[in-house]
Parts: sequence; structure tokens; C-alpha cells
Amino acid sequence: MRVGVTCYPTYGGSGVVATELGQEFAARGHEIHFISYAPPIRMNLAEPNVHFHEVEVSTYPLFDHPPYALALATKMLEVFELESLDLLHVHYAIPHSVSAILARSMAAPRRLPFITTLHGTDITLVGANRDFLPITRFSIEQSDGVTAISSYLQERTIREFDIRRPIEIIPNFVNCDIYTRSADGALRARIAPAGEPILMHLSNFRPVKRALDAVEIFALIRDRMPAKLVMIGDGPDRAAAEYLAYKKGLHPDVRFLGKQDAVYQKLASADLFLLPSQLESFGLAALEAMACEVPVIATRVGGVPEVVEDGVDGYLVEPGDVAGAARHAIEILSRADRGREMGQRARAHAKKKFCSQDIIPLYERYYERVISGS
Repeated sequence: MRVGVTCYPTYGGSGVVATELGQEFAARGHEIHFISYAPPIRMNLAEPNVHFHEVEVSTYPLFDHPPYALALATKMLEVFELESLDLLHVHYAIPHSVSAILARSMAAPRRLPFITTLHGTDITLVGANRDFLPITRFSIEQSDGVTAISSYLQERTIREFDIRRPIEIIPNFVNCDIYTRSADGALRARIAPAGEPILMHLSNFRPVKRALDAVEIFALIRDRMPAKLVMIGDGPDRAAAEYLAYKKGLHPDVRFLGKQDAVYQKLASADLFLLPSQLESFGLAALEAMACEVPVIATRVGGVPEVVEDGVDGYLVEPGDVAGAARHAIEILSRADRGREMGQRARAHAKKKFCSQDIIPLYERYYERVISGS
């Protein structure tokens, strides 16, 4: 198959999933064409079946903002014509599916089907805004196929947008051959030279991720035992999180690593992963940690309970409950056998339900159905 993929190329779950999906398809012999304003953060152009087409947006004095959605639609059509695409797969309803609708209309009478994958904030934040609700609903209804990454997101989309068409659930995934317990020994030695337990947080540092809560949780842990905290990623709340760590006197024990490509090398060095988000439609970062045999403490929100089994491979608390999260963390970190046991269960759970070798065929079959029109 020849597939065009559009996603936000920034450091976030939807872009990561879209890129990893494209890479997995390319490894299986399909030809993948990424169409966006910048190369996705985890895209590997060394893969011969992976191609990138940049959407260039011109600015005019007439426009307050560059017309990206229109430029994207034009580039989609161009790539369809030049590369004989069989399908477009767009991640995030707004504005990508709207651009795909325009590209499909311009391609007529030639057939250019497209699939929209809903990731979360396109529904829970952007789409639920009354200003965007009608066009979000329209773009979902007009898609040739629609998938959601969790049962939670499927149900919320149907309820809030009154969707009458089927939405397929295909969960996020992780390559279980890459995400393993192959720890970066040099990283552990550098961050925890005395063998202290390492906690990690990975996100885009947007307010919804509550990165400051990770620092607050760590502060309570440090009151009870030696430990180190590694914060991976970048975004609006990074500076505030750094200042909080400094204000609490934790800065010698907290490392901010910024954006990282091969996060599996870092996650495998962790003893515990923190995901204190206000809302998660799935919790991809938690899954990546679990595949590396790292137990997770996360919030009981959205689709997270579909990924983390409370009391089995991690613990779930309510958003903002830093005391409860710290209490569970101390329980895990103060008993090495407890952490190892929960980590092994976490990997077993990830392998059973979310390995790419099992999820990619679901996408392949769904692509084939949409292309055939069945």
C-alpha cells in the first residue's frame, strides 16, 4: 500500500503514534509518505520506504494567520497525484481531517479515501469547544474510516458529538522488541551514582500533564528516602517545574533532559514512572515505561485504567493526589522485590495487549477495508 500520513510533528502522543505506525508499516514493505509542516520527531528517513513532504505556508498581509489547512490540502492532493497514494491517514481531527476532505474533493472523480484517528485533545479540548464542535462532527462523519485509541475516547466521542457512524477501537502500541529492560548503564551511573532509585516522567509539559505534580510527589519521597527524578520532554510548564524543584531544594536530585528520541534507552533505567495527568485518553508514555518493566503510578482518568491495572502493574490515584501517589511510590521503592515484581507484570501486560506485532495487523486490515470500500 501507498499511504499518506499527516500528524502534528511535535513532541506529543499523537505525533509519536503516527510516526511509529508509519515506520512499522514501512518495515512491512508499505510505502509511507509523511505530509506535514516539519519532519515528525521520531521519523527515520534512513528507512527506504519512508518519505517526507513539507507543507510550505506562504504569508500574506491579508491573513492574520497563515492558511495551513488550505496549504495542507493542496499538498495532500499533490502527493496523491505524484505518488499514486491508496489512502490518507490523518491523526487529529482538527484541522487534518478537514484538509483531507478538501483534498478528496479536489481529487474527484479519482478516489482518495482517508482515515481519521482520534487521539484525545482533538475531542476533549478542541472539538468540545462550541466554536469547533460542528466542524469536528462533520469531519468525523465525512471520514471514510475513523479509529479511536481507547474505549474511553470512542464512547466520549459518540456521546459528546452525537456520532452515528462506527468508530473502530485500535489502541496505541509499543514495539516490544525495542522497548525492553536494556538499561543505559552509563545513564544510571551518571544520575544515581550511589545506586539511588530513579523515578521518571515523560511528557510534552503541557498543563494537562501536571508535570509540577511529579516534582511535588518526588519532594514527599525525598523526605523519606534517597532518590533521583528524571524529567524527559519539553513544553510550557518545564520552566515552572524547574523552578519548583529549585525552590524545594531538590535541584541536585532532579534532571531535566529535554526532548529525547530514543526514549526506550532512558525509560529502561527507571525504577518507577510517574504520570500524574489531569486527563489522558490512553497514556502512551505509561505503556512505553511498562514495556521496559517499569511500574507506573498514574491518575485514574480517561483511558489510563485500560492500560494500567491498579495494584497489579502500578497504582492509580485521583488527579492532584500527590500524597497518595508518594505513598504508593515509597511502598514500591522501599522494597526492591515489589518493584521488580510489578515491573515484570507491567511488561507481561504490555506484551499481551499492546505489542506492535499484534496492533499493526489491525490497522492493515482496516486500511484494506477502507480502500476497498467495504
